[in-house]
Amino acid sequence: MTTRPTVEHEAAVAAALARGSAARSAIVASWRRSARVHGLDPGHRVARDRLTEAEFRRLCERLGPVREAAGPTLDRLFQAVGGLGGCVILASEEGIPVDRRGKAADDRDFMDNGLWTGTLWSEAAAGTNGIGTCLAEGRAVTIHRDQHYLSANIDLSCSSAPVHDAEGRLVAVLDVSTAGSETNEAVAGLIAHAVSDAARRIEGDLFRTAFPKARLMMAPGLDRAQGAILAVDADELVIGATRAARQHFGLIGDLARKPVPAADLLGLDTPATLQEGERAVLARALARAGGNASAAARALGISRATFHRKLGRKD
Repeated sequence: MTTRPTVEHEAAVAAALARGSAARSAIVASWRRSARVHGLDPGHRVARDRLTEAEFRRLCERLGPVREAAGPTLDRLFQAVGGLGGCVILASEEGIPVDRRGKAADDRDFMDNGLWTGTLWSEAAAGTNGIGTCLAEGRAVTIHRDQHYLSANIDLSCSSAPVHDAEGRLVAVLDVSTAGSETNEAVAGLIAHAVSDAARRIEGDLFRTAFPKARLMMAPGLDRAQGAILAVDADELVIGATRAARQHFGLIGDLARKPVPAADLLGLDTPATLQEGERAVLARALARAGGNASAAARALGISRATFHRKLGRKD
């Protein structure tokens, strides 16, 4: 891999910071953090901070459930982008890659750039980059080649998206990085879309694992790709919600401890009195029994006569 001259890149960074254009550009805002908060020099090739084997093993163990849930999605995503020279990375909330998929023929390029498992890629350590800036911004980002702060990283094109757990906490970053000049901005845009979709799939899988016995409902009126899912228990109470669902409905706190009626969120009409609620139970039992009142009564543990009396029907 041939690294392009860095003098022009360093001059562009300096000029953007001098113009004070951070307020108008998320990239320049990240450059400003890299320079003025983290004290990085765009022309300096920083030594990559790496975890020891023991530290990396402990990190992998802590992220075990996330890695397990993400594995199939990482495989599918790599099938889509591997032919473009991309590697797929799952990084921790500290910005440390813990899992990756890549072609052996491309490994040397990524290792030379330090983009490898166990290496720290926070903004503080590596300046503006896909993983670190995604964490700093809390949203999906694409850092294409010379948008990186450090000249040493301008051969990379990186698209990253945050991954949140069942309680809406950011627990990982999904990233696809390419290390070649053939990746233009149009291709980078397609990769970014695939990464965001894959991150939502991982969140959905994490959510299903957290609520294996609940009924899962997609929030109505929203694109399925947004991943707004509710977990509803047998009492029709919302006991969990993905981050997208929490944002859409304004939900906060521990829903398992303080559940919310699903009907209230979804604007549904429900029985307002105990008598109406009882009739709803009887009606459901009758429907499950295919209209057979005797079978419905047996299922509820009451007599056929009592069933008809409560339902308000004559024998």
